[in-house]
Amino acid sequence: MERYKVIKEVGNGTFGSVWRALNKQSGEVVAIKKMKKKYYSWEECINLREVKSLRKMSHPNIVKLKEVIRENDILYFVFEYMECNLYHLMKDRPKLFLESEVRNWCFQIFQGLANMHQRGYFHRDLKPENLLVSKDTIKIADFGLAREINSKPPYTEYVSTRWYRAPEVLLQSPIYGPAVDMWAMGAIMAELLTLRPLFPGSSEADEIYKICSVIGTPSKSEWAHGHELAGTINYQFPQIPGVNLSVLLPSASEDAVNLITSLCSWDPCKRPTAVEVLQHRFFQSCFYVPPSLRSKTAVARTPPSAGTKGSSEQKTNRWSSSTLTNPKPSSNFSPIKSQFSPAGVQRKLQMNYQVCCLGKLLIR
Repeated sequence: MERYKVIKEVGNGTFGSVWRALNKQSGEVVAIKKMKKKYYSWEECINLREVKSLRKMSHPNIVKLKEVIRENDILYFVFEYMECNLYHLMKDRPKLFLESEVRNWCFQIFQGLANMHQRGYFHRDLKPENLLVSKDTIKIADFGLAREINSKPPYTEYVSTRWYRAPEVLLQSPIYGPAVDMWAMGAIMAELLTLRPLFPGSSEADEIYKICSVIGTPSKSEWAHGHELAGTINYQFPQIPGVNLSVLLPSASEDAVNLITSLCSWDPCKRPTAVEVLQHRFFQSCFYVPPSLRSKTAVARTPPSAGTKGSSEQKTNRWSSSTLTNPKPSSNFSPIKSQFSPAGVQRKLQMNYQVCCLGKLLIR
């Protein structure tokens, strides 16, 4: 850590604090996340979900993990520095964002999600605070709750901030997948267009009530598995007709309302994937460049087991992003057809994509 000069604290949470710092050698400003928990071995550090997931991802809309350092049993993550998060941009803002601004941000986020899901991970904690912004660029951050798509259930019940939590998670389903990220994005997109949360529940039960009051109570034919989940925990859905989202989003275009409606579908199998969303008419003016795929999984250097000892008896382990292999285009592309009908320029989506929903892909 001697290479970094700490400037000031920019955030503090349950698991750690974040500091703005300066790399004294390169002059680069970075963000350093200091974990509160002690870590007594390097193996324990590199097996953390956040480290494992970020080591496998390299995308312009996913925050870059530059370095991992363990010093005196304290773990530090060194990230690229971003100016602020989406929540800070929305907070106390006097007027609505232009829809073109919302389109630009959401398009970038969905590109990051498409890459993440294709690489076998879903985030589980998407919210405005975890979307970092610098100028016109937005990046997905905080992978502490990220899961591998093929990891074994049951998963932990509490994932994501309540207002952005998918109904299958609220109903304690042990099996869920990338569709939870799509639900969260529907709620975030609506909030960007109104500067108000779409489903501001004060508890899990109130959260489901808020969802019902917006999109209506699901019928058994609409979401049979949801009624099974509700029965398992002795929960009864409130009978509410819901409203047309265009009433709650008066300034939004028809395409924006259509996209949010599809993202906020009760049944996760009916939510579009990130790849499909990128073909939606709402994004017809955006140019989609498929992310390149790595030919092999990156492997970090194996650090010395005992660390290095100096005069101050410091123990340091270090992993740097420079040990990653360079991204290479995949030669094995598979085009995807969207259930949406994109207007304007057809986009060739050259990536393999695994669709995950409760009825079609069970997470093993």
